[in-house]
Amino acid sequence: MLLKSLKEREVAIDNALNAAEKAKEEMAHLQASNQDLLREAKKERDEMLRHARATSDQIIEDARAKAAEEIIRMREAALESIKNEKLRVMHDMKNQIAQFSIDIAEKLIRTELSDRQRADAFVKGELERIQKQYE
Repeated sequence: MLLKSLKEREVAIDNALNAAEKAKEEMAHLQASNQDLLREAKKERDEMLRHARATSDQIIEDARAKAAEEIIRMREAALESIKNEKLRVMHDMKNQIAQFSIDIAEKLIRTELSDRQRADAFVKGELERIQKQYE
């Protein structure tokens, strides 16, 4: 009976040792699996960060390109506006100069023609000048 009890105890200890060995192997397997999962997670994280940086860089580059295009467009619009304003001012100046010239000529002619004899002589002289021009 004692031998039987010792034999049972020996079998129980062997079973416990075998179970412990299996548990140890299972733990080693789980650790290796966890290491693989951790490496894969780090790899995915790094890829996500690379993708995020590339996307960020692309967004920044697109914004720069759009800003450069907008600056060029605004510059061209400003140059066109300046050109148009310059033409308008030149046109206004020409009109004012022409009006001043007409006003001065009108005052001169009135002064010249205020005397009847002078007026007749002036008209006669101008008619002769025009006739000579067309001969």
